[in-house]
Amino acid sequence: MISIYIEISKYLIIIIMALYTFCNFRYFSAAGIDAKEEYCIIQRRTVYLLQLVSYSVIFLNTGDLRVAVFFLAQAAFVFIWLKLCALIYRNISKLLLNNICVLLSLGLIMLTRLDLGEAMRQFVIICVSAGLTLCIPAIIDRVWGIMSWSYIYIGVGLILLVSVLLTGSVTYGAKMELTVAGISFQPSEFVKLSFVFFAASMLGHSVEFKNIVLTSAIAALHVIILIACRDLGTALIFFMAYVAILYIATGKKIYVVLGGLMFSGAAVAAYTIFSHVRSRVEAWLDPWSDISNKGYQIAHSLFAIGTGGFLGMGLMQGMPEKIPIVEKDFIFSALSEEMGAAVALCVILICLGCFLQMMTIAAYMDMSFYKLVAVGLGFEYIVQVFLTIGGVIKFIPSTGVTLPFMSYGGSSILSSFILFMTVEGLYIIKKNEDEEFGEEPSDEDI
Repeated sequence: MISIYIEISKYLIIIIMALYTFCNFRYFSAAGIDAKEEYCIIQRRTVYLLQLVSYSVIFLNTGDLRVAVFFLAQAAFVFIWLKLCALIYRNISKLLLNNICVLLSLGLIMLTRLDLGEAMRQFVIICVSAGLTLCIPAIIDRVWGIMSWSYIYIGVGLILLVSVLLTGSVTYGAKMELTVAGISFQPSEFVKLSFVFFAASMLGHSVEFKNIVLTSAIAALHVIILIACRDLGTALIFFMAYVAILYIATGKKIYVVLGGLMFSGAAVAAYTIFSHVRSRVEAWLDPWSDISNKGYQIAHSLFAIGTGGFLGMGLMQGMPEKIPIVEKDFIFSALSEEMGAAVALCVILICLGCFLQMMTIAAYMDMSFYKLVAVGLGFEYIVQVFLTIGGVIKFIPSTGVTLPFMSYGGSSILSSFILFMTVEGLYIIKKNEDEEFGEEPSDEDI
């Protein structure tokens, strides 16, 4: 009987995720606020169903009562956090909040299946991060001075990056972590945010050539320090976000062309200079030629994805633990093996929906600074998603970046919460402005 339920649950999870994803995109074309609210309600219910079905399968396989308690704690968190956000911020985007919850739920489900202890630690980090970032929309809405703090963003960002370069610990060939009072964190995850605010502040103030040169030089300094730390994945995220901000600020396609040429040259230089980059490229080109060494990780990732097929093996039925660092860089492979390509595709579409929401918010912002912040954060998010998923499916060489809200790691979780709650603050600003001036909610599609 238990084996029958486990098999049925595989299809239930696919149906639940398909329904959630359908609502995610149907929301954009829904006519009227009430219709949009209905889709958000359906999404919230599917999150609870996803948790219930998934954790019941894990409990039946393990018999561990902690799994049942953990499920109840997560359901309570989703309920309380969504209620608090809606209570404090009447005009908050419920679609983005729901997307955060479903991605967190999927990540915790896979982590629980891999290591319950790690999943519990991640959950504590999630609760703390959600609480700490609850005030960010209010800060964005009420503190007007943030748009003029260019040199504060520059100073904080460069100090953190230089600190990593000088004293950071090496992880998988790159300097990424600092340890303070026994707590390790990745400063680059937070500098991603200050970087966008610096670029938006500088270019939002002026797009004269002299200012563009100065801003580009400072942006290049950020990227160069990251390259010196061998954190090339994060350097690429910074670079792509800056090119997007620069293009939106100036409207000149020449900067996109120049950015493409610079990226091509930098890619060749990185391959020539860094041995770990050559190893990753060689593993990407032909992982089977050295499957016991360089190609081990990507080969097992492809094995997992291929084994899962479209419908998946079912929760607890695969062997995702065979993939090195599966809980961080390769969580998408674990999900694909046990939940199938169908659910994996839903995850991609949900991430794409988040990006579209951010770009829609950017399009409706009147002030240049806010518009550029939304664009920069949106591109940082989607480029990171692309690098992570592209790496695990062998579309591009692996870059070692995490999948926001799903991968294990405190710095990644906290920075993702900050990013999304900052975008929520921009959404609230626009909604409040429309109400203040008595306009029809022309940005209802946000």
